[in-house]
Parts: sequence; structure tokens; C-alpha cells
Amino acid sequence: MSIFKENKRISPTDTLIGQGTHAEGKLICEAGLRIEGEYRGDIECVGDVIIGESGVARSNITAKDLTVAGKLFGDITTKGRLTITATGQITGNINAHSLIIQDGGSFNGSCHMERGQAPLTRPLSETDSAGKDNAAKDGSNRDKARQAV
Repeated sequence: MSIFKENKRISPTDTLIGQGTHAEGKLICEAGLRIEGEYRGDIECVGDVIIGESGVARSNITAKDLTVAGKLFGDITTKGRLTITATGQITGNINAHSLIIQDGGSFNGSCHMERGQAPLTRPLSETDSAGKDNAAKDGSNRDKARQAV
């Protein structure tokens, strides 16, 4: 038995482009990415991408979730949520499932939103019958409340 086991599993490690760093190229990462410096080039990330307040990205980004607190110039595709914080600025086009822009955040471009595969609500037939049942119950409860007064 060897001291070092062969481990084929990828250990997710976050990648940081720190403040004062200027990087350029195509970045493909399996884990999370945080940009506090400047980056120019395409980013494909399986995990989440965060552009910090001091971060500037001139990039087309594909990621699971994206949070922008700095500046981003480029097109974005997220499989989840895009959050633009109060200090965040985006110039480019967005394709996301969910979009949050905090008061003070800036977005200039076009946005296309698609729903995920799983519906967030019950089918219409269930909703209608449940709504009618609840309306009937609410009506009888209101009548009882009026009588009590």
C-alpha cells in the first residue's frame, strides 16, 4: 500500500485574482472565482463568480451564479442568479434565470430570462381547485367573524 493514494476527485478550490493584479486570457474553472483586480478575456466557470468592489472584468462570462459589486463589460450567461449590488455596474447583455439589482446598481444592455426546468408552482388544475376550496373556507370564516362582532 502506498503512502499517497491516487485521488481522481477534483477538490473545489476558489480562485482569486487579487487587487493590483492584471490578468488576460481565457479562464476555465471548476470551482468558484473571485475577481478583485482586473481581468480581460472569456470566463467559463462551473461554480460561482464574484466581481468584488475593486474588480473590473472585460469578459464574456458563463457561470452558475454571478455577483457583481465592481465593473463588468461583456455578455453574461448564468444558469442561476445574477446579482448586481449597490456598487455594481454591468454593460452588456444578460441571459439569466434570476436577476436581482440592488438600489444603486447599474445595468446597461438587454436581458433575457428563462425559467428553469422544474415549475415553481403547482399545475393550474391543482391551483384552481385549491383556490376554490380556500375561497369557500375564507368566505365562511368571514361570515363567522362578522357574526362575532
